[in-house]
Amino acid sequence: MSGFVLAIDQGTTSTRAIIFDRNMRTVGIGQEEFPQHYPASGWVEHDPEDIWTTVLSTVRRALASSGLAARDLAAIGITNQRETVVVWDKETGRPVHNAIVWQDRRTAAICERLKEGGLEPLFTAKTGLLLDPYFSGTKLKWLIDNVAGLRGGTQAGKLLAGTIDSFLIWRLTAGRVHATDATNASRTLLYNIETNEWDEELLSALQVPRALLADVRDSADDFGFTEKSIFGAEIPILGVAGDQQAATLGQACFKPGMLKSTYGTGCFAVLNTGDTLVRSRNRLLSTIAYRLGGRTTYALEGSIFIAGAAVQWLRDGLKIIGKAADSGLLAEKSDPLQHVYLVPAFVGLGAPHWDSEARGAIFGLTRNTGPAEFARAALESVAFQTRDLLDAMRRDWPAGHEKTVLRVDGGMVASDWTMQCLADILNAPVDRPAILETTALGAAWLAGSRAGVWPGMGEFSQAWALERRFEPAMGEAERKLKLQGWRDAVQRTLSFRTRSITDQ
Repeated sequence: MSGFVLAIDQGTTSTRAIIFDRNMRTVGIGQEEFPQHYPASGWVEHDPEDIWTTVLSTVRRALASSGLAARDLAAIGITNQRETVVVWDKETGRPVHNAIVWQDRRTAAICERLKEGGLEPLFTAKTGLLLDPYFSGTKLKWLIDNVAGLRGGTQAGKLLAGTIDSFLIWRLTAGRVHATDATNASRTLLYNIETNEWDEELLSALQVPRALLADVRDSADDFGFTEKSIFGAEIPILGVAGDQQAATLGQACFKPGMLKSTYGTGCFAVLNTGDTLVRSRNRLLSTIAYRLGGRTTYALEGSIFIAGAAVQWLRDGLKIIGKAADSGLLAEKSDPLQHVYLVPAFVGLGAPHWDSEARGAIFGLTRNTGPAEFARAALESVAFQTRDLLDAMRRDWPAGHEKTVLRVDGGMVASDWTMQCLADILNAPVDRPAILETTALGAAWLAGSRAGVWPGMGEFSQAWALERRFEPAMGEAERKLKLQGWRDAVQRTLSFRTRSITDQ
């Protein structure tokens, strides 16, 4: 059998298709961005048809660039933006509304009503999550309640719903399979991560019919075959995982205590806790890292909404850099005697604060503050936020943290300046892998190992290779001073509330 494996990496701003050979080397790639829609303040949507067409085009581009045909592929692995949700017609496969994206904040009022009703402890106990607009369940409730005819369609059994992976599986299999994996299900506020099943009490609380939802399978499992007419051959879909869990797998973080952090639009740190479901006391998320062979491995996760997006703001909003890669070079030129802090709460603050009403703020400006200081503040904000997550993880699960090493991936890690800053603020080594496409690699490993053409967990772990380790070089006094300034800036941001004329 061929050793070639295709990974479909469906992200927030673009879709990528990457073909790996038996030795886990990239042999073909396709990437395409798609439009973002902002119908109201705080609302973010995607047209699911845009997502579907970019999947088709990028897979075909990857096949063309590799010189392979669909029949040469042993398996497909899918990884996806996790909490984004879509509803589609069961007969036609057509979406009934745009997908509501994980960044969308329109369900804040729904979350507040549920909290006021005393339901957050119930949701947290069963799902490991907090009641926040970030997660899929309240988005699905909003769609059912607000899209004309949708509730009637759900009651009549004419509609299906799910995260992006399940929508793609439905389309790729021509409507033969409605399935998701445990990692994506665990992000919906509807899935009990202890019993590993959709929870009737939570479904009732959000008024979501069970019939809408997908069958939940292991992360490496049989998800059907692609319709032959799509790519020219039937290809088995054998791996599915949400993007952050896929990156955890791609970084070979299989042992309890291993930690990875992905720096893309946001930042997501995932700590493997093994078969122990750690209940966070510091507003982190308890979640499923992966489920293999019916056995669940758990994780603690810290989610930061703005990481690389802060660099995009420097480029597109302030226009002080021409491309993202310039941010580290500009930060190097900053005045070390200026202490400027950016709290990038552009869409609220994620873990460990979870304040959806917070908004961004800058502290420490002087007459001499310029573009270089803004660049440094933006990059340092990512390191400071990661330190907050690491501190919370250490408090929640003290075992095994004496020698923390952070494995990193995502677009931001290409900057040496940023990675050295991260190591300095964390006071811990930061490991940048030789293969940076860890999210796609994780999805490919699930599918390839299931197909029997890629190695198992042990051999795959040994194949993980380090490109560079960044050791902390900052003095403790300087680190302490910087962290004190950051924590003061965060507290001031949390205490500030914007006001509009409608609040009067």
